Amino acid sequence: MKKLLTVLLSLVFCFGLIIGCTPEDGKNVVNLKVWGSQDDQFMLGEMVDSFKKAYPEKTYKITFGVVGEPDCYARVNEDAAAAADVFMFADDQIINMTKSGLLYEITRNTEQIKTANSAGSVSAATIDDKLYAYPCTADNTYFLYYNKSIVSDEQAKKMDDILAACQTADKKFFMDLSNGWYNASFFLTAGCTIDVGEDGKQIVDFNNANGLKAAVAMEAVAQHATFMTGDDTAVKTGLANNSFGAVVSGSWMANDFNTAWKENMGVVKLPTITLDGNQVQLKSFGGTKLCGVNALTKVPADAMKLAEWLTNEQNQVKRFKDRGMGPSNIVAANNDDVKANSIISVISEQFKYAVPQSNVLGGFWTPAEAFGNALETKDYGGKTLQELLDEMVTQIQA
Repeated sequence: MKKLLTVLLSLVFCFGLIIGCTPEDGKNVVNLKVWGSQDDQFMLGEMVDSFKKAYPEKTYKITFGVVGEPDCYARVNEDAAAAADVFMFADDQIINMTKSGLLYEITRNTEQIKTANSAGSVSAATIDDKLYAYPCTADNTYFLYYNKSIVSDEQAKKMDDILAACQTADKKFFMDLSNGWYNASFFLTAGCTIDVGEDGKQIVDFNNANGLKAAVAMEAVAQHATFMTGDDTAVKTGLANNSFGAVVSGSWMANDFNTAWKENMGVVKLPTITLDGNQVQLKSFGGTKLCGVNALTKVPADAMKLAEWLTNEQNQVKRFKDRGMGPSNIVAANNDDVKANSIISVISEQFKYAVPQSNVLGGFWTPAEAFGNALETKDYGGKTLQELLDEMVTQIQA
């Protein structure tokens, strides 16, 4: 009897174990791989830890790989089956990503994601009206630095006033108009467009009537007595020589301006320009980082859930605090800590007028540079502005 009781108790104990435990390889165990840059690894680890706590109903086994945003498309395209389920990439890779069938279309909470993030960042993540990635940051653009002892806060709002203030103080206004990233601002402001056709070729209309208006406005700036151009090295040299009243540049130069101008450093969104007799807000290109889901993932629902978590409001604020990255999430961009950072705050303001550069192909840059260089050097080779525009567009679309 005693032996029989022992056996029965043993069976009850084992049965209880079976009922109370889920095998390690059971259906509630989900394996995921995440790729991010080397500098983001620790931060991503903390984000994943909070994800696991938020979704305890499953056992998530998540591993990490070091693949930076600039290299993501090449690495995924090399072997999509071996690539991560979730990865970070630059928005200018999304066209190649989608054409190569590498991205899983986002089908979870799409409307909430679109509403939560800035229009420009959502546009950068969208192809053919379908969302293919989660906006992660919105901070790669350019804006105006100005020396408050030379250009007042009010003058910094209009290009004409900036140029006048610089001329009065015998200082320079700097903008790299021979760089297509910057000179495209005038065309975008005038209502011109840049897109990619179904054949995969670049489409631009910079030589239409609006493009000519933009070229006239750009020419007026380039030919002004205070205008100066060059690259970032020229900016650093000019700052050391106290040559500038105002400069169009980006966040990567913030320390240089702060060191040179100290309490006189002002930052503001790009000014308005005189376009066909009217004051129009100058637009810019805006680059974003995106979070994508591998089209070959075996667990798309869980991969989307993780990607959404890594890019939600909470983690965009964390990304700002840990890595200094500007949020695309609208609420995160209005966080007190974010708004207290003058550079990130002005970037968020400029992004309201930014156009995604995800539609810009490699063939755009050299012709755009040649056009800007002609205006800077005032050497048109005997051609009219319209002829220069026609030549640029022909070369871009070739």
